[in-house]
Amino acid sequence: MARQIDPVCKLCRREGMKLYLKGSRCDSPKCAIERRNSTPGMHGAKRSKLSEYGVRLREKQKLKRFYGVLEAQFRRVFQIASRSPANTGEVLLSLMERRLDNIVYRLGFAMSRRNARQLVTHGHILVNGHYVNIPSYIVRQGDVITVKNRPASRGQVRMVLQNNPPKPPDFLERVAVDPPEGRVIRLPNREDVDSNIKGINEQLIIEIATR
Repeated sequence: MARQIDPVCKLCRREGMKLYLKGSRCDSPKCAIERRNSTPGMHGAKRSKLSEYGVRLREKQKLKRFYGVLEAQFRRVFQIASRSPANTGEVLLSLMERRLDNIVYRLGFAMSRRNARQLVTHGHILVNGHYVNIPSYIVRQGDVITVKNRPASRGQVRMVLQNNPPKPPDFLERVAVDPPEGRVIRLPNREDVDSNIKGINEQLIIEIATR
């Protein structure tokens, strides 16, 4: 299975924005983009103005890197969104928000989406009582996401919850039980998108994805 192995701070510097790939570290003075806000590489500070294609490519790359998906995964999600009778851009963002690793992160069970992906792939998460180890699994309205009832699973999530993670978005509900549990109250819409990526222009992404 393909995966991103480069230093993730380079991804933030390349996109010129915080992608919050290291959780709370991104809000600390150790954040790479705070110390050196230029694109990586020898000539990063001298790069010329982006072309129209480049502007659209950067929007797509921001979305992919923020949610931690590769090109093939993005293409599959875009195909699903493009077949929907609703607005393609809004459906695309909704599907990204409904990924299981993103849901685990936004429920406050993990420090970052990368950490949430690890929780899922290592078998610490249940969906409706069933073992699911696929980070790209798309949750549905009414689904119940539970941390597996074993010490290793509960301990990892409890450490994160003790740091007072932010309140889940309106389409999710975190239940104060042991083991920790969350519910998908409704499907997310454009307003529910993570505030750190809410300013993205999905129309530009559609234009480059349909080339």
